[in-house]
Amino acid sequence: MTEKSRKKKDEDAAEASDDTTAALAEANAKAEEYLNMARRLQADFDNFRKRTEKESEEFRKFAIGGVAVSLLTIVDDMDRALGTAKEETELVIGIRGIRQNLMKVLEENGLKEISTDCKFDPNIHEALCTVEADTDGDIAEVFQKGYRLNDRVIRYPKVKVTKKKESE
Repeated sequence: MTEKSRKKKDEDAAEASDDTTAALAEANAKAEEYLNMARRLQADFDNFRKRTEKESEEFRKFAIGGVAVSLLTIVDDMDRALGTAKEETELVIGIRGIRQNLMKVLEENGLKEISTDCKFDPNIHEALCTVEADTDGDIAEVFQKGYRLNDRVIRYPKVKVTKKKESE
C-alpha cells in the first residue's frame, strides 16, 4: 500500500469515527428526549389517577346526600307523630325503634345533627323569626332540625332567635 492510500484510509477511518461519534451523540440525545417524555407522561398519568381517586372518594361521600334529605322528611314526620303520642303503646315503641334504626343507618353514612344548644351562627343556622329576651343571639326554639353530611350542611336548622329587649 502506498503512503497516499494509507493516509486516505486513515482519513476515512477518522471521518467514519467522527460520523459514528456524532450519530451516537444524536442517538443519546434522542434517547434522553424520549426518556424525559416518558417520565412526563408517567407523572401526568399518576396525577390523573390521584385526581380521579379523589373525585371518586368525594362522589362516594356525598352520593347519599339526595336520599338522606328525602329520608329526613320521614324522620321529621316520625318525630311529629311521636310528639303527639300521649301513651307509650307498642305502636309508639315500634315507631321509636324504626326512627332509631333509620338514624343509625344515616349516621353510619356520615350524617350528623347540627347542634342548636348554642349561640345563633348564621353560617349553620337559619333564623325564621326573632323574639325579645334578656340576651341577644340565643336560640329560643327549633322549628326543624338541621344536619351535616360529612362536614357539609345538607339542611340548615330552622330556629327562632332571641333579640335583646330595647330599653324604653
